[in-house]
Formats: sequence, C-alpha cells, structure tokens
Amino acid sequence: MRIERLDVFCFPVPFKVVFRHASASRAQAQNIIVRATSECGEVGYGEGCPRDYVTGETVAGGVAFIRAIADALKAGVHDEQDLKAWIDTHENLIDDNPAAFCAVEIALLDLIGKAKQLPVEDLVDTPRLNGAFRYSAILGNAPYFAFRWQLYRYWSSGFRDFKIKVSGDLRRDRRKLRAFKRKTDPAVRLRLDANNLWSSADACLRHLEALDHEVFAIEEPLRQSDLEGFRAVGETSGTRIILDESLARPDQVATLGNGPWLINLRVSKMGGIIRSLDVAQRAGERGIGIIVGAQVGETSILTRAALTVMNAQRANLVAGEGAFGTYLLKRDLTAPSLMFGKAGVLDTARASDASAPGLGLTVHEAELTDAPT
Repeated sequence: MRIERLDVFCFPVPFKVVFRHASASRAQAQNIIVRATSECGEVGYGEGCPRDYVTGETVAGGVAFIRAIADALKAGVHDEQDLKAWIDTHENLIDDNPAAFCAVEIALLDLIGKAKQLPVEDLVDTPRLNGAFRYSAILGNAPYFAFRWQLYRYWSSGFRDFKIKVSGDLRRDRRKLRAFKRKTDPAVRLRLDANNLWSSADACLRHLEALDHEVFAIEEPLRQSDLEGFRAVGETSGTRIILDESLARPDQVATLGNGPWLINLRVSKMGGIIRSLDVAQRAGERGIGIIVGAQVGETSILTRAALTVMNAQRANLVAGEGAFGTYLLKRDLTAPSLMFGKAGVLDTARASDASAPGLGLTVHEAELTDAPT
C-alpha cells in the first residue's frame, strides 16, 4: 500500500454544556482530524486532541508538525510494521507532539486495516473487541445545582463509579461530596481530579482531611511531575495517586518505583494506540493499574481507539473514561456514535462489528473544516 495524501482538518463542534475544571473551561471540541488516502483511493481517519496544559501542544502547532512529517511518512510507511518501526525511530519527535502524531497514527492504522481488510486489533496484535465496558461518570467543576442535576441523572441511570473535579474551595468541594452521604450503595466508588491544583503536599493533605469523605484515589493533586510530593500525599492519606499530565511518555514508567500509583492513559496524550499499549504493558509488569482516560470533546474516533487499549488490558483496567458522544457533543463525527448506555455500559457487540476493517467507523466528512495554516 502507498500513501497518496495526508490531509488535516478540525471538527470544532460545540458542546451541549460548558465543561470546567481547574486547568481549563471548554465550550467546543478542540481537535485535529487526519485523513490518510492511499493510491487506490481508500481513506482512513484519525484524531488527536492537543492540550497546552497536558503536553504543551496547540492545534496550530500540531497541524504544522503533521505537515512537516507527511512526506517522510508517505515515503516510509506502507504497512503496520513500517509504522511501528517509524514510531520506534522517531520517539523523541513524537514525545514533543504526541496528540498530533496520535491523529496520524490512528488514520494510518485505519487505512492499513481497510487495505488489508483487517480490524485495527489485528494490526497491533491484540484481541478483537469483545464484551462490554463500564465507564465512570465525570462530574466537572460546575455550579452546585448543575452538579446535583448531573449527579441525579448519572445515579438514576445506574452509575456507581464517579470522578469528581475539585476546585480547591473547601466549601464547594465538601458540598459536592456531601451529596454522596446518603447514597449508601456499597458499589459506590469515588475518585478526585485536582488538575495540578495545590503547590504543596501539606496543603493538599489538609484539604483531603477536611473533606471528611472516603475516596479511593486522587489525580494530579500537585504541580505536574512532583512525584515525591505525590508520593507523600498518597502514603499519608492512604489514597492512590493517579498520574496523568505527569506521565506522557513510555520511558517514564520505569522511573516511578514503588508507590501508590495508577496511570491515566489517554490515547491522544500518549501519542496513539501503539504507544498506549506500550505504556500499559510496562505498567502491568510493575503492578501499576491503568485508567483509560479521554480528552474532553473527543469524537468516536478516539473512543474507538481507546476501546482497543481497554480490551487488551482488561486484567489491569481500573476504570474507563469517555464515550460521551452526543451526550456532550451537539453532533458526533462518525456513524455509529460510540457511547455508553445505562449504568455507563458500552457493549461492543452492539456498538460495532469486531471484524470490520480498520476502525469500522464511517466519518461524516462534510462536517470537517480546514485546519489552520
């Protein structure tokens, strides 16, 4: 197979609600969509979500990066083995542009899969999609009454696993957690996401103690990459520490050592499916559990990519995030739109054909807009 073109687009679809957390507030999707076209006219699509507060990337910078590497990829990548070799030999380049490269990698895997009439899982040597996955409910840093309404809707639907964005305002955060006091279902599990909120372990620990509510984990409580501070928070509070922005490269897993660690493995942040599987394998070898996370505003392209990783890592999967589809987006980019249903369950047998070539998605190309130059 020969790659004829790599075109770059965006899909700035509005959200149905504004999503807020300590690092950002968003009202529409911010993404890069890549279309890879073969000499035979077959096309594959990929998606990445650059976030300056996660990997230092912007959409404009990501687009420029993709255009800069397009000729090298067209000349050097003809199948999945070539793609894996290119990733291995350009590790540092991808480290600096993971979300942008993620869009390219997924598009190429989709294209190669269609050319070979094989699903993406066959190309990356993982089991084909099978069974169901249960997603966590995500409660953003919304005003309290909006928070209660979201919680009511999630709870009524059967969700019992929750990720709650905290603000650092003790009164607001205590009020959120008090909403769970009367929910005595033993299946309830809460974790917090601080988005690098506190500057010291002591400040974080005081806040956690004052919340007076059991949580099983907290994500990125301190400034990015403050591993010693994270460790102090985890060991003192008895709470697991979820690494997100602080773990964006495969080689960082080996530096963790023993600790209260979990890894939030977002496919866009890690640079694609292949690198995500690498991180997951390294984490599993060290007894570190993973959460397969998502960027706010992902379309079903990235949801589908994340399912590949979740399916391969069932034994070490602590939680899944994402699959919001048109619960959040006013329109999705694909058919089908991959979304969780009641109780957060996404049944892959109903959502997609495990043997369909590539990602098995149809992209509504007319919805795409030109990427910035």
